[in-house]
Amino acid sequence: MHNLRTTCVAAGVYWVQVPEAGLYILCGCPGDVVKHLMLRGHIVEEHKGGVGCETGPNVILLSDVLVQNGSFANLSEFPVLQMLYRQGMILPGHPNNNGRKPILIGSEAQVRSQLDYIYRGNYGLVSEEELRAAGLDAAEAGRQMALKLRFAFGQIRESEDLLDSRVIGDGPVEIRDGVNVRRIALNRFEFSYRGRTSEVDLNLTQDQRYEAPYTPGQHPIEPQYFGVIHCGEGDGWDPRRQSMGSIVMFQGRYYLVDAGPGILDTLRSLGIDLSEIEGIFHTHAHDDHFAGIPALLASGRRIKYFATPVVRSSVTKKLSALISADEKLFTQFFDVRDLVTDQWNDCDGMEVMPIHSPHPVESTVFVFRVQDDGGHKTYAHWADIVSMKVLRRLVAEAPAGDSLPADYADTIQARYLTPATLKKIDGGGGLIHGEPLDFAKDTSAKIVLAHRATSFTSEELDIGSQATFGAVDVLVASTQDYQIQRAYRCLMQIFPESSLDELNALVRAPVSTQNAGSLILRRGQEIADVFLLLSGSVECAHSALGAPQTVACGALIGIETLFQEGPLQDSWRAASPVRLLPIRTQALRTFLLNGGWFQRLRSLLADTAFQRDTWLFGERLSLGMHGQLARAARPVSLPDGQTLAASASNAPRLCMLREGSIVLRGRDGTAFEQVGPGGFVGEEACLGRPRPPWTWVAQGDCQLLAFQTADLRGIPVVLWKLLETHERRLRSIELIKSV
Repeated sequence: MHNLRTTCVAAGVYWVQVPEAGLYILCGCPGDVVKHLMLRGHIVEEHKGGVGCETGPNVILLSDVLVQNGSFANLSEFPVLQMLYRQGMILPGHPNNNGRKPILIGSEAQVRSQLDYIYRGNYGLVSEEELRAAGLDAAEAGRQMALKLRFAFGQIRESEDLLDSRVIGDGPVEIRDGVNVRRIALNRFEFSYRGRTSEVDLNLTQDQRYEAPYTPGQHPIEPQYFGVIHCGEGDGWDPRRQSMGSIVMFQGRYYLVDAGPGILDTLRSLGIDLSEIEGIFHTHAHDDHFAGIPALLASGRRIKYFATPVVRSSVTKKLSALISADEKLFTQFFDVRDLVTDQWNDCDGMEVMPIHSPHPVESTVFVFRVQDDGGHKTYAHWADIVSMKVLRRLVAEAPAGDSLPADYADTIQARYLTPATLKKIDGGGGLIHGEPLDFAKDTSAKIVLAHRATSFTSEELDIGSQATFGAVDVLVASTQDYQIQRAYRCLMQIFPESSLDELNALVRAPVSTQNAGSLILRRGQEIADVFLLLSGSVECAHSALGAPQTVACGALIGIETLFQEGPLQDSWRAASPVRLLPIRTQALRTFLLNGGWFQRLRSLLADTAFQRDTWLFGERLSLGMHGQLARAARPVSLPDGQTLAASASNAPRLCMLREGSIVLRGRDGTAFEQVGPGGFVGEEACLGRPRPPWTWVAQGDCQLLAFQTADLRGIPVVLWKLLETHERRLRSIELIKSV
């Protein structure tokens, strides 16, 4: 029966099956893992007892560490939904509803955080008090809570009512019916059944990342004055397409509308780097619109976060539950811009109106408006709306005294039918998604149907069209060259005292385009051009690091060669379609000498050389940001053998090791990590975490660079890496304790 058959589904994800015991175990659950299972044949449609349903896992083994290489390792919301509803394990009268619940297994910390995160994913804000705290008046809070209870079949249920769990401690744990699991090392597990064993290793190597299930190809985009890039037309169950999402272009800048799983892969396919994203407009907190949020934290600056306060509160509580962190950390990750519902909000010169939309969690749809010569052009993004048939039934079934008004459904329908130049609608159907036929009388100029894995009917396609990945609707055209404008802005940030005439000497060559995978500069090469990165993702293969680091747009690639003898020491490769402005090295040298920049830039590069080659600071930080960090750093000496508690009152906030070696020891003296040059200690202070159960001990005389917490505020990629490291250290020390 192939008991304990173990197969690799994707990097960091395994499938273990024990048919004799009726167990099918998903090991690791990053974003879009359900789609991977579909593509590998572990989830298929079947009929059981005359009822259509799906096969799939009934147990999830969680990663010991929440974050690996910048991405969430545990996002169990959609696998749990698949088990409960698409397999039918919670549906009354379904053949698969046999009284046995899906099971979460893992460390106590990860099981707890997943249960809390699933709870928030199911319901969002869970009381009228929480809704009022998010800014709603008492009447509106009552209406939204009444509707939430209708979607929840009258009851807010704890995750423990829906799921069983097993905590893996210091020995074997029985999952069920004689199948056991034990931890053999951090993120490595052994399953056993009737004398047989099988191991899985959920650790990613340094150069691995969680894979997207789809490969959309290369679709480089030309920025527009006002337009929409279609970058997600499927839903959370569509194995070959991204979940519903769009990118709004305004005056050459890019704004995400939601961030589903694999958002960085989506951006790379479009030739857009994360550093080019100006902001995100967020509709709600379900994972197919939320799971890409951590990817945005890899930015070297805080991305603007546009949402209504009630949606932001729902998202913040879910993210905080997931990472077990204070909700205040959200404002260090994002530049929060709260929007007022049912009003036009000025967002960087573009007008945006959020409109409340009924959903199990707090949700809004958005209308974007820009002035054109003949009036306004508008884009309406109707994500995760509700069908009128379902909404009218929910209102009609409301108990006496319920706060939902009788005309509530009519009001929502009138808002949904607001005409727009372009309208993209959720046509997924079912209990919590929209119905295309509700828009048969919509007078919008163009309707795009989305958010469905299956095909639309011919009747539905008479109402709206479909969009392919990378398709663009230009709503307000312009003849401006946004790439050249970006070149001048980037150069002015690097050389702020230079005049436009002086910069003209650098902006002479035509912008070049390179395909993904192209080698831009090669280690050991003598170069004639430095390249200003205008758009797309470029990775630098630092000789000092094991994995490539992504540089920010606006970087001058190869600038170091002007100040060093010999050939190039690093290689740069395009990770997506990219646009580059070539600048002749001789022209740049003349510009630097004539403008008094040569020595200043030489000193800046020298002062920041060490930190630019570290994992913590080497990714997506501008040269100016590196300069600020170099000026903030304070040298600290730690003599051989000196022990210092990581959060002692006299300890620096964050210390990066420049020379020597430091050993981290638990309170019993057990060593569990050795930190070398470029590594760091003291990260918990920057994250607002309590004193950790370890100290650091110098091995030999050590030289460190100390940074205060304030020095690192506003740098999401650094904070995110600190969080990833801290979580791994906590799990490592817990493992030592259990052993």
